[in-house]
Amino acid sequence: MVQAAEELTSTMKLLHQRGWCDGTGGNFSVVLDRQPLRLLMAPSGVDKGSVDSEDLIEVNSSGEVIRGRGKASAETLLHLRIIQCCRAGAVLHTHSIAGTLLSKMEQASGCLYLEGWEMLKGLKGVTTHDTSVSVPVIANNQDLQKLSDSAVTRLTEAPNGLLVSGHGLYAWGDNLKEARRHTEILEFLLELTWRQSLLRIHQ
Repeated sequence: MVQAAEELTSTMKLLHQRGWCDGTGGNFSVVLDRQPLRLLMAPSGVDKGSVDSEDLIEVNSSGEVIRGRGKASAETLLHLRIIQCCRAGAVLHTHSIAGTLLSKMEQASGCLYLEGWEMLKGLKGVTTHDTSVSVPVIANNQDLQKLSDSAVTRLTEAPNGLLVSGHGLYAWGDNLKEARRHTEILEFLLELTWRQSLLRIHQ
């Protein structure tokens, strides 16, 4: 528990320093136990760059806070669905400019294609740059049940990442280390794609 808390707060601070969860943006979870399911999370409405280990909360499979002070994020339900459907050990949600913008731009197409980049090999199961992945893009919805239901229909095709239109990236992995790697890889590719689109506009 202590180690998991330290690793999660360290990860949140790193992502905050990268500009991927400014203000009170972002939400992050790590699985502590599966039977019964317990998640370690940052409380809602706080600056994720200044959260200490003792500030974290524990949440059960119903999204209820069972330990710690603070409110669980409204998006806890989506974390739970990703964990249940993908057997993820950690879920990280970022609000980068590139992820927010590109997800809005690609909402109509329903996916964002990433192709031919060496950094794709940082994603689980990808062994060559000579490939493409399709990151699902789903419409945002303040009804978290509907948002989560929409996400579930796309998770089997997702490369350990999903975009919510105008909102940002959800990335996950078997454990926190892998989830962080997937977040960094996908955020790099989102930034690359955004800059590439700007170059094309000005050509």
